[in-house]
Order: sequence, then C-alpha cells, then structure tokens
Amino acid sequence: MANPVRIGVVGCGSVMQHSYSNLINQLKGRGLVETVVACDVQEERKPLVLGPDYGYRRFTTDFEQVVDAEDVDLVLVTTSMQEHGMITKAALEAGKHVLVEKPMSPSLEEAAELVELARKSKGHLVPAPHVILSPTYQKIWRHIHNGDIGTPHLARAFYGWAGPTWGQWFYRPGGGSMFDLGVYNVVSLTGLLGPARRVTGLVGTAVPQREVEGEMMQVEADDNAHICVEFANNCYAVITTGFTIQKYRTNAFEIYGSTGTIQMRGDDWDPDGYELW
Repeated sequence: MANPVRIGVVGCGSVMQHSYSNLINQLKGRGLVETVVACDVQEERKPLVLGPDYGYRRFTTDFEQVVDAEDVDLVLVTTSMQEHGMITKAALEAGKHVLVEKPMSPSLEEAAELVELARKSKGHLVPAPHVILSPTYQKIWRHIHNGDIGTPHLARAFYGWAGPTWGQWFYRPGGGSMFDLGVYNVVSLTGLLGPARRVTGLVGTAVPQREVEGEMMQVEADDNAHICVEFANNCYAVITTGFTIQKYRTNAFEIYGSTGTIQMRGDDWDPDGYELW
C-alpha cells in the first residue's frame, strides 16, 4: 500500500469539525491518511484538535507553519472564504496538494491565477465542491454519456435554505448564496453537461438586514439568485438558489433528454440516490 497522505489543516471551525473530520477519521482507520498539524487563529481550539476526536500532532496559529511543513503532503483549507485564495496560493507555491473549500477565491481573477499556478506546481489543486467525483454523480454521468436519456435538451437545479444564523462572513463581500449554495448546482451541471457557453441571471439581496450571532447586520452579499445557463447544442439550464427559501420539495437537479429524464433525488448523494426513466 502507498504511504498515507499526511494532512495539515488551516481553519478548525464548523466545516472542518463536521463533514471533513468524519471522512478523515474513516480514512485514518483504513491507514490512508495521517493528521499532522492543525492551524486556527483561535488558540482555544488547540485542545480540541489535539484530542482523540481529531488527533492532530501539532497546533499553530500561523498558517505558514502548515504550508511549509516538510511532513505535510496535503493542505486542507477550511477557513473563512476571504482567506481561501491567499492560503491556497502559498500551499501550491510550497509544492503541496491542496483541497480548498468553496470558493477557492472570491475573485475570478485570483481563481484563474490559482489554476495557472496549479499547472506549474508539484501539487494538485482540488477546489470544493468536488461532488462530481462522488459515486452518485459518476453513475449519472455514465447514464448521460451512454445515451440513456438521449440528447440533453433542458435541465434545472435547485438548492437553498433560510440562511445561516452564524458566521457573519456568509453575508460579507466574498460570501453570499451563490458562493455557498449555487456553486453546487453549477459544478453539477457543468460536470455532467460540459462547459457553459453563455450565462445570464438575476442576483440580488432580498433580505437587507439579518440577525447573525445575536446581532443585526447589514447584508453585503447576494442572498437570492436565478441563473440561466446555455450549454452546447442549445441545451439550457436554470439554477435557483438563495438564503431565502424556508422549505421546499423538489429534486436537487433534473436533466431532460430526447428519450428520457434523470434526476438526483433531494439532496441525497448516496450512490443510488437518483432516478432514471
């Protein structure tokens, strides 16, 4: 078996503590990864990440001690959105593999620079959401490209909720519902249907003030979006997303072809969480 991948994480908040750590612990149990060093600006998180639930060997408040560490192969970036680009750049320049939470940068220009840097780096860049690599999406992709629904003509995707009541950065510049939620739909559809040829949409702020972390704040990012996307062969898709949706009953996405339809049920990403008819 190959040597385990040695992980250093930057940002030890809720994102790291839940989804990522659950998966990392599963991989540790199989001998595939090691948790080496954790970084967070809140030093009070040190006992938590060094404890048995997470098992990191070292803790630091300086992210450069993670990206420059000789015993780290992969840097996991789970900080607030505004820091993603800076940390990812430093890690790629250090030759590390990088898995960075969405968005890899709040700036399109910086994101393009990171992609170019990754081409030159010894490390690989994997920006979230990487759902297209999951078994569910792989099965759906094979159905589409095997012609099981014929030629795709239309698609729709939906993802939203009422919005977080924690983390004011969700509503600051660089945050917003498109970066937090709509990006899943964009990755899903472009991964299954190919690159977008044209995009148009309506994006705005429907709730200008929100109570977050016990205090009222002015919302400076989008919380409401409806996006239209054109793919090859005059295939069109609609993406609906927002922090403005209290409840809904619909599928995560549906793709309509010339001979059939395929959908992913709800937000269910298990390997058989789709229907084809």
